Amino acid sequence: MLDTLGSSLKDALKKLAGKSVVDRAAVEELVRDLQRALIQADVNVKMVLRLSQSIKTRSLEEEPPKGMGVREHVLRIVYQELVSLMGASAPVDLSTQVILMAGLQGSGKTTTTAKCARFFQRKGLRVGVICADTFRPGALDQLTTLCRRINIPCYGEKDQTDAVVIVKNGLADLHQVEVILIDTQGRHALEEHLIAEIIEIARISNPTHRWLVIDAALGQQASDQARGFHEAIGIDGVIITKMDGTAKGGGALSAVTETKSGIVFIGNGETIEDLERFDPSSFISRLLGMGDLKLLVERAEEVISPEEVDVNAILRGRFTLRDMYKQLEALNKMGPLRQLMGMLPLGGMEIPQEAADVTSTKMARYKVIMDSMTAAELDDPAVIGGSRIQRIARGAGATPEEVKELLKYHRMMQQTLKGMRGNKFNLQRLMKRFGRIQ
Repeated sequence: MLDTLGSSLKDALKKLAGKSVVDRAAVEELVRDLQRALIQADVNVKMVLRLSQSIKTRSLEEEPPKGMGVREHVLRIVYQELVSLMGASAPVDLSTQVILMAGLQGSGKTTTTAKCARFFQRKGLRVGVICADTFRPGALDQLTTLCRRINIPCYGEKDQTDAVVIVKNGLADLHQVEVILIDTQGRHALEEHLIAEIIEIARISNPTHRWLVIDAALGQQASDQARGFHEAIGIDGVIITKMDGTAKGGGALSAVTETKSGIVFIGNGETIEDLERFDPSSFISRLLGMGDLKLLVERAEEVISPEEVDVNAILRGRFTLRDMYKQLEALNKMGPLRQLMGMLPLGGMEIPQEAADVTSTKMARYKVIMDSMTAAELDDPAVIGGSRIQRIARGAGATPEEVKELLKYHRMMQQTLKGMRGNKFNLQRLMKRFGRIQ
């Protein structure tokens, strides 16, 4: 969803940026392009019409701020209106709390519960999880396995069918932790039994937050879910899962916005690290190609030490093979490369598919190949010719083609990073104008 919608929005803005004159006709064409992109992403049509009318009215009637051209003024309005469309993010406290997780079966609630536990653990809090899902076979085993990977206690009772009893006992057992997450059972629909049970669990646990987990594939139907759970227990935050694999993510986002429940997190991958704190300005910035340097730095600080990777060096385009050797493992800890590149202000540039899809297995293979290189080769890959490729391949137990593939990958990454600095469609400069970065 993000790739498709982001690509469509960036195409619309690049078309405007390339026009010699920004007049009424240019604004109306931009609005039509934006409408098409948002409707294809399943955003509610009424919301799209309100948004486009506001963009059109402001673009044609408001005077640009002093020192800002008409083109940047219109782009700034688009950015502001899209941020407004997303609504505010729900608060997340880094303090002692109980969080009740709700949602229908198949929404990814159990996996998301573990991801949330990992989020609070990375923030330095002691976390525990209660599995109160007695409906789905294997729920306790799944959650226990996920929690064991990150060394977080998971309370459950395999033979107990009363979820309320499990929650009571779990709260007592986990009294020494600071954050308790309760994974409740889901159904295929909002059934009376499900609602009655979760109301009772909310009563006895007195949760600080009640978060609803919604599958992005539901699109605009998500509003019915949000409304039903909200009427039952007072939902104060929503987590949207599977945002990386559906064209309906815009519908889920806009539907939740209509219910006035703020979004807490977005799930955009399958690993336990793939949970992103929702911030509307950051979200829109990445969709428009402005990047999200703040999130990139935060993620780097959470999982790696300054000795492992020099983020500033990456942003400056310094990317020798020696740097790449140090950075591959560190970058892998931070998450999929495509997500990381999405946090950089690439402007209108596209990330080469081959560069973005490098797996952790291939990264490890690249490191073995680089172990067979000399210091001079690591510092200056340009010196690596045919005979050196043969020697490196023999030393690494690799083929010459694999060595060439590594060198090609390095060149792609180097060119992408260098291109960030001189891109004609300089959205980083625009970000400063918008107040996104200082």
